Amino acid sequence: MTNEAFQALLARGPVLLDGATGSNLMRAGMPRGICTEAWVTEHPEPLLALQRDYIAAGSQIIYAPTFCANRRGLARCGRENDVALLNRQLVALSREAAGGHALVAGDLTTTGVPLEPAGTMTYHELFEIYTEQITALAEAGADLLVVETMLGIDEMTVALEAAQSVCALPVLCSMTVQADGSGYFGGTCVEAVETLQELGAAAVGINCSTGPDQLESLVRNMRQAAKVPLLVKPNAGMPEISPEGEAIYSMGPAAFAQHMRTLIDAGAALVGGCCGTDPRYISALRDVLPR
Repeated sequence: MTNEAFQALLARGPVLLDGATGSNLMRAGMPRGICTEAWVTEHPEPLLALQRDYIAAGSQIIYAPTFCANRRGLARCGRENDVALLNRQLVALSREAAGGHALVAGDLTTTGVPLEPAGTMTYHELFEIYTEQITALAEAGADLLVVETMLGIDEMTVALEAAQSVCALPVLCSMTVQADGSGYFGGTCVEAVETLQELGAAAVGINCSTGPDQLESLVRNMRQAAKVPLLVKPNAGMPEISPEGEAIYSMGPAAFAQHMRTLIDAGAALVGGCCGTDPRYISALRDVLPR
């Protein structure tokens, strides 16, 4: 997909993304504490069903389940040498689910290790981690890239530069933030917009973080700085932790959709859901989109 094609998609109105993946796969039988990416390749049907349900609910872009399919993430389960294989298989599954009815985004995220001098990760090491995964995603046929749930501006910058070094796909950059809009590894969501749009990001925004009811002021502040579309993909409210350690999200689809409509009015152009959401939330969100 070219940046021009991406802009043409946006010109038709707010773009509907998908919702959560991991929590829905666990409901479908995926065990906790395993390598999600490897499990999905061995048990593809729950993912295919979930993504088809998202598309039926209105998702125009679905995220391939490649979230932690980078060398460092896969090392946790001894699969660090299977970056190309797993990313290729996972994108192929999402493309099968899409069936030409939605775009497939190659998904990548933080390593969880801050860059020097705040942490031990070097620029070169992180650049190579992202270059390897992005090369695999592009070769597998991803239509665009989403750099999401990032903890700071610096690591998003490295991921964007890595993408630009190996492909021309549109790159959407999304940061997870605290209530005041600050990132966990430094910088704010407004500073992220200002920095990344100048470096060539196709869209910038926030995901995960909090519920949509707490994001209006942040979205308005980002909109004042934005020259590119804003992406907003929050959780279904703030979770409560059950005695079994499960995160329980109390905001239902209708309330989620109404709060998201407020964020669209505040400037969000690409919208979807993160933790605690499922196809019902995307369907409710579709129903409140501006006509």
